[in-house]
Formats: sequence, structure tokens, C-alpha cells
Amino acid sequence: MKLTWYGHSAFRIETGGKTLLIDPFLSGSPTFTGSVEDASAGCTHILLSHGHDDHVGDTVEIAGRTGATLIATFELGVYLKEKGVANVELCNPGGTITQDGFDVTFTKAFHSSSTVVDGKAIYLGAACGLIIRAGGKTVYHMGDTEIFGDMALVQELFEPDVGLVPIGDRFTMGAKQASIACKRYFKFKTIVPMHYGTFPIIEQDASKFLAEMNGYNVFVPEIGAAFDV
Repeated sequence: MKLTWYGHSAFRIETGGKTLLIDPFLSGSPTFTGSVEDASAGCTHILLSHGHDDHVGDTVEIAGRTGATLIATFELGVYLKEKGVANVELCNPGGTITQDGFDVTFTKAFHSSSTVVDGKAIYLGAACGLIIRAGGKTVYHMGDTEIFGDMALVQELFEPDVGLVPIGDRFTMGAKQASIACKRYFKFKTIVPMHYGTFPIIEQDASKFLAEMNGYNVFVPEIGAAFDV
């Protein structure tokens, strides 16, 4: 399984002939400097953790250009279908969608999910984490969340190998909470921090998290550089 981090919470997963984009906030991201077309080349599926603009990102454009199937919560999927996304698979926390070559389960996350239209927030369903199982590996993209005790159930039920963990504080866990979550609840083989460095009001680098996680297998990827897990 090959992963590429595009900054913030955006990842590309290539596995078994499928290419998944998670939370593809690309063209509007201050930290993404590549080409949206290159980042989304061959995309077969788009997975969204929730409806905030810094996660939905380029979903509509990418889906329209590639024909990728969107996998999202009910309200978010319906909203984006109205915006022109043709192929949509709807789900909610606790549910699993099986596709050719992988499956994805939506877990809970403690966060909000909305977009703003004409100055008013529109509710877009539950914020979620994503469990992706493919090629004998299990990846847990936590989405935007704080620490919560039911993370222990995520470990028990899915035994994820790889954790994609928000550490930026303000809107998600900060370094200390994220480190406690990883140490107390999970047995990750690889931990990848995310959701930092994008905006001035969140943590600008992973140094605090690395200090908290001393002795654990934390990998900080370069933006746009693929790595194997």
C-alpha cells in the first residue's frame, strides 16, 4: 500500500489497482504546491471525513473530471450530489461500504460538519473517522477529532496498522492529547501526524508531537512524497 500526504488531512492511497483520495483539500491549501491533476491522476474513489471546506476541497472538480465514486456520510453525500457529483455511496458511523479491492468503515469523531452559504452554516451530517482495509493493511484516518474513550473500541474492532492522526490543536487534538490517544488506545505500527502547519492558528510543525511520542514509530512525510506502509 502506497500513501502520499498532500498536507492538512489530504491523503492519496494506492492499493490493488485502486486510487483513493481522502479529504482532497488541494487547490485552496496554503501548503499544497503541486498540481491537482497530478495528485488526482487515476483517482477511483474520494473519501470524506466531514463537510468542512478544508476537507471537501476539490471533491466536485476531481469527481467530475475522473468519474471517481464519492464515499461520504448521508447529508454530505446528498449535498455534493446536488453540486454535480454523479457517483455517490452514502454511509454513516458504524456502517461499512465494500468496494472492489477495499472496504471503508465510518467511525465516530468528535467534531462538527458544515459549510457556510450566504453567511449561514448548513449542517452536513456527522463528522467521522475512516477505517480503510485493503491489501492486508488497515489504515485509520481519524478525521478531525478530540480524544475519546471509544477509541479503545476502534482498536478492538479493527486493529489498525496505520494511524493518520490530527495534532494541530484548536480544532482537533493537540500534541499531548494525540500522543495519549496513540499510546493508550492503539497498537499502531506506523503513526503519521496530520492537520498541522496549514493555517497560522494551528500548530506549525510536528515537533511537540514527536517529543511526546519519543520511542514510538512516528513517520513525518514530506508533502507530495509517496511512502509505503
